[in-house]
Amino acid sequence: KGVVYAALGQQSGSVEPLKMAQQLFQLVGASASESDTIPGRQCMASCFMLLRQYEDVLVYLKSIKAYFPNDDDFNWNYGQACAAAHDYKEALEALLMVQQARYRTEFAYVTWLARCYIMTNEPARAWEAYTRMETSNDTVNLLQLIANDCYKMGHFYYACKAFDVLERMDPDPEWWEGKRGAAIGTFQKVVAKHETQDKLQEVVRMLRNTNNPQAEYMVNRVIQKWAQENGVRLP
Repeated sequence: KGVVYAALGQQSGSVEPLKMAQQLFQLVGASASESDTIPGRQCMASCFMLLRQYEDVLVYLKSIKAYFPNDDDFNWNYGQACAAAHDYKEALEALLMVQQARYRTEFAYVTWLARCYIMTNEPARAWEAYTRMETSNDTVNLLQLIANDCYKMGHFYYACKAFDVLERMDPDPEWWEGKRGAAIGTFQKVVAKHETQDKLQEVVRMLRNTNNPQAEYMVNRVIQKWAQENGVRLP
């Protein structure tokens, strides 16, 4: 009954069925006869998942994890909960264990996986996830996630790539500002020898494809000057 109410609430976007589902899961999970059983702990995990109390979700899921080593349903739910609780390393391990195509092709799965890659310092794999997607509204949403998460984590080269594609799709000043900041971040990392010069060359190509006078100033007055002084060839 709780599962039906949860599905109904998620499909309709209505709060009341979700609240009813949460109460039913709690009723079963906290009952004396079920509290120490696997189904009982699954119910409590579902209850806290609906309440978005992810640390509590993990208390229950971790207690039964050993019983579901290759279960896609469990690994998907466990991976989501770990990621929502910011344990991205554990979340990535769980998500990569999911095998069924019906999960792996879901946009929610792709976005959680991309975020986990970025947060565990593998932004190139998040970019690969984007390149495998067909163009749609979901593509734009994934690009925004990659751009913002990579920027936050200091993966400026991939942030710049994502902002560049977004800017070409829609000339919104917000995308240019993100691209400019990510380009500067990439340049600083190259200067500090924390990023390779070929990344700077590609960023310069992106800047030269931007119809913005600030881009010309950045390339000709700042980056080009440093490149000449340090023997770096630019396109």
